[in-house]
Amino acid sequence: MSKPDCGALMAAAAAEWGLFQVVNHGVPATVLAELRRVGRAFFALPQAEKQRYATDPASPNVEGYAVGTQPKARRNLQGKKMWADYLYHYVAPPALVNHGIWPKNPPATEATEEYCRHVQRLAREMFGHLSVGLGLEAGAMWEAFGGDELVLLQKINFYPPCPRPELALGVGPHTDMCTLTVLLPNEVQGLQTHKDGLWHDVEYVPEALIVLIGDQIEILSNGRYKAAPHRGLVNKEKARMSWPVFVEPPGELVVGPHQQLAADGSPAKYKAKKYKDYQHCKINLLPQ
Repeated sequence: MSKPDCGALMAAAAAEWGLFQVVNHGVPATVLAELRRVGRAFFALPQAEKQRYATDPASPNVEGYAVGTQPKARRNLQGKKMWADYLYHYVAPPALVNHGIWPKNPPATEATEEYCRHVQRLAREMFGHLSVGLGLEAGAMWEAFGGDELVLLQKINFYPPCPRPELALGVGPHTDMCTLTVLLPNEVQGLQTHKDGLWHDVEYVPEALIVLIGDQIEILSNGRYKAAPHRGLVNKEKARMSWPVFVEPPGELVVGPHQQLAADGSPAKYKAKKYKDYQHCKINLLPQ
């Protein structure tokens, strides 16, 4: 992100692929290493210990630990078995943070909060570049998506070695419903994105962060930026892990095409609606 033309490169990638990778992002290697360390340590715990943080399947709250067997998690698997465990927790704003549901073994609070402070900074910087790429003021996206009230939801994905990887997926094809996702992978490749009728491998770049454009940026840009369809493969011999942070508008915030991008010559292609209503429709497979 230190190049003078990085903003133009981001905007071009967001329009063509809905995905790009950032280096020179200012997140210290020690912060990334500690985040990975505590994540690996949690998923190495005995199953009974992890279950102490289990989600309630009957609750709409996604926070906590789960094995990928819940019905909504199994969607879009193209006839394959889901092969994944995961852990969710909110990290911003403070009103949503519940440290009681965060793992105590290993202690993860400091590593998670330090990393997510960097993600908040990066999100604001990337919103600025992407806004300018649309011909808007640099602060347009930050303001439109809630500013300091933006929600950060962290997920840790753990994909164990799979004896028959051709029969399984870590996660099925989908786009993220948020504004954008900042994803830290481990060294085992498996993330793919879909373009021009083909699945393309997302190359592992050491210490890079992968950024996926989500539905809300596609909507605000009136389709000029594209949400990235993606899926996760599994590996026969090695565990894959990833640490996505979903950057979301507050639930009550209404998101629609920006008024400067939905003028007479380019009518709005998307309905404006509260983010929580958009989530409900997408999760429950209802029309938007």
